[in-house]
Amino acid sequence: MIRPATVHDVPRIAQIINSHAELGKMLFKSYAQLYANLRDFAIFQSTEPEGRSEIHGCVALTIIWADLAEIRSLAVDEQHRGGGIGSQLVQWTVQEARRLQIRRLMALTYEQRFFEKLGFQVVPKETLPLKVWSDCINCPKNQSCDEIAVVRTLDDVPVIQAPKAIPTPSGVAIPVLDWADDD
Repeated sequence: MIRPATVHDVPRIAQIINSHAELGKMLFKSYAQLYANLRDFAIFQSTEPEGRSEIHGCVALTIIWADLAEIRSLAVDEQHRGGGIGSQLVQWTVQEARRLQIRRLMALTYEQRFFEKLGFQVVPKETLPLKVWSDCINCPKNQSCDEIAVVRTLDDVPVIQAPKAIPTPSGVAIPVLDWADDD
């Protein structure tokens, strides 16, 4: 079962995400980050035969612009990978985007084939709005990003008449703050 996350889920969400972060597959998330963005998260929860429930995966859907949302923090517990939980969590983001009337979904990923099976297409990272890169400041790979950008357009969602998000200017590196001492 997939449901919106609650504050009680944060420790388990952090455990699942950070186990993937330790392998370099995603960014670490602190409890503070998870609590601050909890409304973006859903979890996959199963009920075990003895009646207790267990969280096996999570995903977040973050609105970037009127016509674009980002799938973030998609992670499945290592013991339950390959059972379709990740696909179900992505389908939840698709349904949520439809509910919100957001036409395009994007993700930055190392799992290109997984997303292609779900109808996403690889796009040049430079075609994404600069706002997408706000987390890159905290990423150890920020100057040598090797993630793949994928986008899926929901053709059944009407096109919105809103200003377009400014794409990342060609040749512009992702900004990194210089913390040099003023002494």
